[in-house]
Amino acid sequence: MQNPQTMPLQEPPCPANHYHEAHAGLLLASYQRLLNKPLLTLSAGQPLGRQVFEANFALLSHDTAADPLFNYGNRFALDLFELPWAEFVGMPSRYSAEPVNRQERESLLAQVTQKGFIDNYAGVRIAASGRRFLIRQAVVWNVYDEQRHYCGQAACFRDWQPAN
Repeated sequence: MQNPQTMPLQEPPCPANHYHEAHAGLLLASYQRLLNKPLLTLSAGQPLGRQVFEANFALLSHDTAADPLFNYGNRFALDLFELPWAEFVGMPSRYSAEPVNRQERESLLAQVTQKGFIDNYAGVRIAASGRRFLIRQAVVWNVYDEQRHYCGQAACFRDWQPAN
């Protein structure tokens, strides 16, 4: 049976679903545990899920499937990949890289699985329109629930630029 925390979140983040606060909290807690620092400085009085969804950096995650599927992307990530929530969530995460770069991506994910995280990843990604962009200083980490069950992997980055 699949862990409910790893299942794709069907509806886009909004006040009615608390901006998927439980999933956002899972990503933040795993990051904090593995890197010993917070991913985001939270503001009092603002819902956690909303702060994560509206953060000024890309945050995305995928599940534990053999061909992992995206199960979360904040607004920054959705805009950068030029996809609405309904198309991004459930899409194989390998599609975020061009076919020529997918082997490199697989190697990265295997390193993250082994080590727990990588905090200096750089690589080219592709938006839905075909626009290529370079991400730098990305952090990729394993996501675990409170019982330390593996739930997938997440990535965040602030540094990106168009690629040729």
